[in-house]
Amino acid sequence: MATRDPQTTRAAATATPDADPLSVANRLRPVLLHIARHLRRETHALGITSSQASLLAAIRATPGIGVNALAAREGMAAASMSGQLDRLEAAGLVERERAGSGDRRRVGLRITRSGVRALDGVRSRRTAWLAQRLKTLDPDELARIDDAIAALARISEAPS
Repeated sequence: MATRDPQTTRAAATATPDADPLSVANRLRPVLLHIARHLRRETHALGITSSQASLLAAIRATPGIGVNALAAREGMAAASMSGQLDRLEAAGLVERERAGSGDRRRVGLRITRSGVRALDGVRSRRTAWLAQRLKTLDPDELARIDDAIAALARISEAPS
């Protein structure tokens, strides 16, 4: 990968206060995809996929969530979700629990201790990978990235 002259990079960053959204999107998209690819590799090193890590995080955040609700939340068909959950359950990362009262057909999902350890491992590896790269930036670059986090979060949370 070619190295960039820090002065050129800083000048480019400050020279576009009225940047065109399409131009920014064209430069940002490949960078985000490249970072996401590296973060996925960190997940796979632990023996689970990024999709599985996402499901574990969703189940951890909403213990007892039903299969259909999780499928809707993740934008998946219920049958596909059921297959994913079968694999997570077989790996000992998720448990299905029948409702104690009311509708006995309802099955809630719960992350297991092994699932929590796997999810924590994924987060730890991803954070370490990213922190290591952020350490290579000068303080001004790091501050600009820090300042951009809130705006990027708003983009990621906006309805599609």
